[in-house]
Amino acid sequence: MAIDPQFPMDFTKFFADMKLPAVPDVEALLAASRKNLETLTAANRVALEGAQAVARRHMEIVQSSMAELTDAMKELATADAPQAKAAKQAELLKQAYQRAVTHMKELSDLIQQSNAEALTLINQRFAEAMDEVKALAEKAK
Repeated sequence: MAIDPQFPMDFTKFFADMKLPAVPDVEALLAASRKNLETLTAANRVALEGAQAVARRHMEIVQSSMAELTDAMKELATADAPQAKAAKQAELLKQAYQRAVTHMKELSDLIQQSNAEALTLINQRFAEAMDEVKALAEKAK
């Protein structure tokens, strides 16, 4: 590169020699961002619907438990002998424990299902985004 004493560097040649990356496809980037937002919105909607389903089911369980507790108290009030009361209490406690475990598993399954659905949406979008990046890179070659 020849150096001009009045202008020490030829910037035109300097920039021509530089290998700048290609300008990305702005429309493709905007479309990808829009898809990302849509996916996050959908995943949030699924998570919210799951949380609402858990809350509804939990309320149903509480109401059902209160009704069962009322019935149990009535049954205990009618038992005659102390041995019969003790046996009845043990049976009622066993049933209450089994129901509680079943309900906890049910709620856990609802939460897990909701989370899995939301994560599936995000994973699918991530895979699509990687394919889009690959296509943009190949297009830039």
